[in-house]
Amino acid sequence: MLRCFSAVAEAGNLADAAIRLGRTQPAISMKLKQLEDHLNQRLFVSDRKSQLTPVGLQIFELARTELRQFDDTIKAIQTAAVSPQGLVRVASVPSVAGLVFPSMVEKFRVVCPGTRIELQDTDTQQVIDALSRGKADIGIASNDHALNGIQQTKLFSDRFGLICSPRHPLAHKKGPITLVDVISDQFIRNDLCLSITSQSFQEMTARASLSARNTLSLISMVRSDRWVTILPKAVLHIAPSDLIFREISDLTSRRQVNLLLREKSPFQEYSEKLKDVILSTNWETNLSAGSPKR
Repeated sequence: MLRCFSAVAEAGNLADAAIRLGRTQPAISMKLKQLEDHLNQRLFVSDRKSQLTPVGLQIFELARTELRQFDDTIKAIQTAAVSPQGLVRVASVPSVAGLVFPSMVEKFRVVCPGTRIELQDTDTQQVIDALSRGKADIGIASNDHALNGIQQTKLFSDRFGLICSPRHPLAHKKGPITLVDVISDQFIRNDLCLSITSQSFQEMTARASLSARNTLSLISMVRSDRWVTILPKAVLHIAPSDLIFREISDLTSRRQVNLLLREKSPFQEYSEKLKDVILSTNWETNLSAGSPKR
């Protein structure tokens, strides 16, 4: 009933919901009536099913959460059935994923041959969400996070600085680069800037007219030669090799990167072993290898 209701709420009509679910419209309509009768509440404003009632909106949000949890549980059961040697799911911020994933997978396959690994790269908040909802066993994220049932270990830190195209005037500016040079009409604010605790920095960047959440979109804008941004140095390891990193003399803040381990995972033993593999990484070597220009 919840799945039929959610499909109709998303589609806004019975016909499209029926096609999506592979069922007939009368069957979908009957399920909706059963749900409304069970709750003794109308879920849609009219028979057109294009608008939810206030109660319908609340139930729609609850239903989507419950359906996601159910689907995740079924997926975990199926994975356990086809992966008797275990599965470890890793979510990481992109800048670190590019550094750690290749060598991590190679080393882990030696330690735990046959164990499946699922990799995903996303922003810090989604890494935290994946761990909290049980959709990831290991996370690599920026900054510190006090989370119940999740262990946290520091990996490394890297300095924030200017990222720009080699054709941008700041790439060739002689002498030190300052925040006044960087934060202009050509500056793009990004989510990692929020982790810089300097009040003066936050006040300066709050006036930025352009912001970007997606790292690849941000880098594409910077590569156009007009725009600049401020990011941790390790981000350049996933960026095109022609971008420039320059330190900013009056910005000494560093981004802290941490390893997060979920304490209760379906295959905890393998998660612990993968954690040991990641912690054995020589981060100084990885960060300096192919070090960005300037």
